[in-house]
Amino acid sequence: MRYCLIILGFFILPVCSRGQEILSPQPEAEYITSFPFKQYSGGVMVLKACFGNLKDSLNFILDTGSGGISLDSSVCAELEIPTVQTDTIITGIAGMRRVHFVFDKSLKLPGLTTDHLNFHVNDYSILTSVYGEKIDGIIGYSFFSRYIVNVDFDSLRIDVYKPGRFDYPRGGTILHPMFTSLPIQFMQVKDRKKFPFNFYLDTGAGLCFLMSERFVADSAVLKKKRKPLITQAEGMGGMLKMRLTVIKDVKIGPYHFRMVPTYLYDDENNLTSYPFTGGLMGNDILRRFNIVFNYPQREIHLRPNSHFEDLFDYAYTGLGIYAIDNKVVVVDVIEKSPAEKAGFQAGDELVSVGNNLSGNIQQYKNLLQTPNTSFKVIVRRKARLMELNLHVKSIL
Repeated sequence: MRYCLIILGFFILPVCSRGQEILSPQPEAEYITSFPFKQYSGGVMVLKACFGNLKDSLNFILDTGSGGISLDSSVCAELEIPTVQTDTIITGIAGMRRVHFVFDKSLKLPGLTTDHLNFHVNDYSILTSVYGEKIDGIIGYSFFSRYIVNVDFDSLRIDVYKPGRFDYPRGGTILHPMFTSLPIQFMQVKDRKKFPFNFYLDTGAGLCFLMSERFVADSAVLKKKRKPLITQAEGMGGMLKMRLTVIKDVKIGPYHFRMVPTYLYDDENNLTSYPFTGGLMGNDILRRFNIVFNYPQREIHLRPNSHFEDLFDYAYTGLGIYAIDNKVVVVDVIEKSPAEKAGFQAGDELVSVGNNLSGNIQQYKNLLQTPNTSFKVIVRRKARLMELNLHVKSIL
């Protein structure tokens, strides 16, 4: 009905002004290019792109949770890219900081050059350690706002179109989020009770779901019997402790996800903008759809893909491992966790997990995402090899 009223308004206004207005139809969206991306733990997307006139490609995370576009500070130092100090402050999951910028530069993707971009500069060494591959920057709103971006998690490819009339694939649903620089979707969470609220859609978050502790306390949405476990999370600014539990049901559009692993975040800097939003949905849920991000039309189209019914990661070890100097190293061991009970210590180097001696952090993490299983883990501690028995717990 609202759509009809708007159309009627177009016809009535010209009569009143004794003129005639001819509305030009919106041109069709024009295909530009297609390119591949890689996926890392939690579904995070990494793609190759070139900065400015540099020939070597860099690794960028494609992140709807970023309000701009950015470069890693070490890249600027190594490639002698001049930066400008500003008074701009950005907020990340582990804190706030004032940032430098690189102004009016281009980003070159296969078949596409985007000009006049202002890159803020940040330290992404923690992300490099998490994924075991150099992360050189993050692509966010500055890119999404200019194009229609179709992400296919079945083929691991991205198609880019010029804005225009776009025919969405059949078998999905169109969302109409609110947009600041980040998409905000009205969803429903259910545990102790149903609670509809706003949540960010964040492809740069390698998790299923996150709620701020203030939202959890005010809404009383969690069942009283839930006993969250302490765990560690990483993001812009470093590492921090969170609580980990499950939510009985999360609904986005017509789609339900049950027993969803959920982080509870003590949001001191109000990154989640509570009470306007209660947290975020990350890419470990979003990757279960093929998604069209149509920022110019303020729409997002979801279509379930072959990963829609993938099992969630309910594993819990309390073991914080990172790739440092080509080694997989234990940085943190949560108190009273399975890792502590197994005897792990900060500084241990993982030599093998089960029969896997690859030294690849992604492979080790994938193995340790199997709850209710035990692994023999060989570690190197002060030049001495030790065998530890790690039982992976379930958060259910």
